[in-house]
Amino acid sequence: MAKIFGRGYECGELEKCMTSDKSELVLICGRRRIGKTFLVESFFDGKYAFSFTGGHNLQQEFQLKNFTKALKKYGKFNVEPSVNNWFEAFDVLETVLEQNRSRKKVVFIDEMPWIDNAKSLFVNALENFWNSFANRRKDIVFIASGSATSWMNEKIINNQGGLYNRVTLQLYLKPFTLKETEEYLQSRNFVWDRYQIIQNYMVMGGVPYYLSLLDSSLSFAQNVDNLFFNSRGKLRHEFRELYPALFKNSESYESVVKVLNDKKSGLSRGEIAQKTQIQGGTLSKILKNLELCDFIRSYAYFGRNTRDCVYRLTDFYTLFYFRFLENSKGVDEHFWTHSINRPALNSWQGITFETVCLTHIEQIKEALKISGILTSTSTWRNDNSQIDLVIKRADRLINLCEIKFSTVPYEITSDYAAKLRQRQADFMSSTKTTYGIINTFITVYGVSKTKNSSMVQGEVTAEELFS
Repeated sequence: MAKIFGRGYECGELEKCMTSDKSELVLICGRRRIGKTFLVESFFDGKYAFSFTGGHNLQQEFQLKNFTKALKKYGKFNVEPSVNNWFEAFDVLETVLEQNRSRKKVVFIDEMPWIDNAKSLFVNALENFWNSFANRRKDIVFIASGSATSWMNEKIINNQGGLYNRVTLQLYLKPFTLKETEEYLQSRNFVWDRYQIIQNYMVMGGVPYYLSLLDSSLSFAQNVDNLFFNSRGKLRHEFRELYPALFKNSESYESVVKVLNDKKSGLSRGEIAQKTQIQGGTLSKILKNLELCDFIRSYAYFGRNTRDCVYRLTDFYTLFYFRFLENSKGVDEHFWTHSINRPALNSWQGITFETVCLTHIEQIKEALKISGILTSTSTWRNDNSQIDLVIKRADRLINLCEIKFSTVPYEITSDYAAKLRQRQADFMSSTKTTYGIINTFITVYGVSKTKNSSMVQGEVTAEELFS
């Protein structure tokens, strides 16, 4: 088996499927470029009873043609089977599997959403195959993968017909954490320090395919120029394909992430509906699918009903695209290298570091030594103040977290100390909390020891985000 970084849990679940006493129907979902196919190919090392990949934008006759080619290969037929529809195609697949003597027969259908053309009856044929054949046996591991998360949810996971409650395992692949990103880069002979890895995470967000494009002979800044600002950069036009590959009616999804990008602190559902004119169940589906793919995250408002939440755009590539690439025609091909230490870049890093921290809340809790305490995380704001991360603890304490990005230990000036005291007073007055307050700073290199640093009772550094 090839080395698979950051997918220990997923590999463990796949191993359970291979040793179970029943047939397994496995769905592997996740955003484009997250490594779904790589996970399956690496874990099973190509040892399939049958494998097929759907073709993008192919009509049914060509999908079926390619499927019969695969049937010929795995069934060792002298000629391609003749089939007229998906029911007949799955009938032949049953024959192929019956001839296979493996203890567990692995069937891998990649990019399944691409197969399901209008009126193809593909899902109906799949239902029939599973219920009349595979589910009655103990030796089938059927793995379906696809980037189109909305299709996977509607047609398979939430299927109200023959596949209702038939899925035995769902795996949603998430981006690498900072630690997993570091391990991956080290395996490829990168010698970047953790500051550079954090900077890289702000751009690529731990998406394995993006990381695979990095060149260890170049600096981080040179890699950004090469991949994003060079006219032939491999990620320069990624946005054009990112959302259409995942979602039908992708324009609506792009509208939502666009308005969330315009409001870095996030928007409520009502505010999103007002700005996009997308309402009701359609908006609910869009928000759910975007969250499943880790493009956005929802955060509860402290002290409010759990249904009240704020949505924030947290996909690093999308954030980077809107800030630097959307209107980049004619931009210097060495833009990033030439922008180092300029105010615009420093400001962007400060904002984006907040998102890095908000995607590593478990590491923050570990650093604060509260991972064993029941907690809830939320955000809070009023007309005067805002706190991006509030950690309410079962031991009747609340961490009010301030997130700051700087290249040196962060110095709390007298003016800023006064602002923090006012913010704490606003929070306590507005929420009427009786919990104790712990002012907590999350920084790159810690808080500088000055006369005002005593007001900080909790600290987390960038090093601890790598736990």
